[in-house]
Amino acid sequence: MILYPAIDLKDGQCVRLLRGEMSAATVFGDDPAAQAAKFAAAGCEWLHLVDLNGAFAGQPVNAAAVEAILARVKVPTQLGGGIRDMATIAMWLEKGLARVILGTVAVENPDLVRQAAREFPGKVAVGIDARKGFVATKGWAEETTVQATDLARSFEDAGVAAIIYTDIDRDGAMGGPNIEATEALARAVSIPVIASGGVSRMEDLIALRDTGVIAGAISGRALYDGAIDLAAALAALRG
Repeated sequence: MILYPAIDLKDGQCVRLLRGEMSAATVFGDDPAAQAAKFAAAGCEWLHLVDLNGAFAGQPVNAAAVEAILARVKVPTQLGGGIRDMATIAMWLEKGLARVILGTVAVENPDLVRQAAREFPGKVAVGIDARKGFVATKGWAEETTVQATDLARSFEDAGVAAIIYTDIDRDGAMGGPNIEATEALARAVSIPVIASGGVSRMEDLIALRDTGVIAGAISGRALYDGAIDLAAALAALRG
């Protein structure tokens, strides 16, 4: 199972939100590229970036910070937030991203996801953010009546590289991930599923790994707070 250190970008800074609330942001640093370099030095295999402002604006907002990270580290990097058309997808992949994450458009324009996955094989992931099993979009500000599992299944034949599943109520709360829901989703589809939201201690990572079906886990606040030592966690997961 791959551990993805998270860098959430708001106004050019590294932050963590509590349950997706922009007003509940904790700033962890004003040099995202330096933070990325720290994660890379610890040996991470991937980085997970989110343009939080972009998720609300519907277009890239923290592009300068993302580009600085891509210039600083050579670790494969995925990005979500404000990526809602083919031009933006192509732009980011040309700039060196290994993978783009499509969230809101996966609900509003699923054909775009299919087209992107065809044009850029292995480079398109779907972000499914759910509250009590139902998908939320536009930076989690809008609730839908779409069930997370149904949305995931709709992309079974699309060729997407991964599904990033976030339980919004767990995100940033340090209360542990929703292992049951994430495992159920992973068993419902053949697409690799990456867990996000609430991964706050080493035991969470081990529990996710031990399901045998979850391909990855994203952690942010726990790495910044020191609740999870990245180098130790990477070693344990490899072991």
